[in-house]
Amino acid sequence: MKENKDRVIIASDVNERDGIGIENYRNDELIAEIFRDDTEKTRKIRIFKENISLELMEECIQTFKKEIPWEFIKYDETD
Repeated sequence: MKENKDRVIIASDVNERDGIGIENYRNDELIAEIFRDDTEKTRKIRIFKENISLELMEECIQTFKKEIPWEFIKYDETD
């Protein structure tokens, strides 16, 4: 089965940062990542393509809000 060239991948990261996010691909090219960092309590967008339409960026943000829980994970400070 052939993989779709336009796709969203949900991925978690617990190495340098700790959280979850989405990677947005268009025509097999990674164009943007939106990540919720539970340690820093931030949500950040990384762009991998120089020019992205406003409509595409809004679509990426909507997908992030739909697929990724908004609340940060609270860690016990004694761990």
